[in-house]
Amino acid sequence: MKFILRAAVFHFLFLYAVHVLAIEIESVPKFNDERVIQAELNKPVSLVCTLDATQADEELVWLRNDAAVLLKEGNNKGRSSLCVTPIYEDNGAKFTCHQKGNSTDQVSVTLNVIFAPNISGTVEVTVEEEADLVLECDTRANPLVSSVTWSLNGSLVDLLADGFSVINNGLISQLTANKVKKSLHGGMYTCTVDSPMYNDSSRHFQVTITDKTLKFPLGPMIAGLVVVGLTALLAAVSRWRKIVKCCK
Repeated sequence: MKFILRAAVFHFLFLYAVHVLAIEIESVPKFNDERVIQAELNKPVSLVCTLDATQADEELVWLRNDAAVLLKEGNNKGRSSLCVTPIYEDNGAKFTCHQKGNSTDQVSVTLNVIFAPNISGTVEVTVEEEADLVLECDTRANPLVSSVTWSLNGSLVDLLADGFSVINNGLISQLTANKVKKSLHGGMYTCTVDSPMYNDSSRHFQVTITDKTLKFPLGPMIAGLVVVGLTALLAAVSRWRKIVKCCK
């Protein structure tokens, strides 16, 4: 009796192992134990999905976050490959492969797209006195940046004394100053991002504060000129009629 039970259990485990191994994904770079691929931005990732030899003629389906991937003809029978060039939006993307008509048996891998913050160079900014100054720094990165700092002419921006405010949302860092003054807000601004994986990076903003220009209200001015013109025209017509009447 024990022998029969052991044989039955062994047979079940064998069938289960065959069933599990019937479909699999291989990748370059290889995925880890959590089936996550550490990918770099814009560096190709190769995915290959295969069925065992007994199902070589069966059709395969690829999904990206539950949306079907369009495959070329001949790239879906028994073995199917994908080449993915990761972009920002691919971070966390899940790629799933299964046999067509049988979505119960499927295998998946997930992309973890690693990239550094993309900030560098110098930007020229001109703003009038008493206008608002808004500077933005792209801080998207994976892993997330550790910190973002703003400096003006080599010194950290004083958020309390000089009327600045900073907003950080994980995508951008925005520095704002309302009603700027030449004496306080002109100069070289620097946005510095500290990354736990990559070197620190910075972007510079050369801000020039110009004199405030007097802005004329064009709408009311044009309306006034039209009224004056029409009044003068009506007066001229009235005067002409009086002259004609006197000459008769």
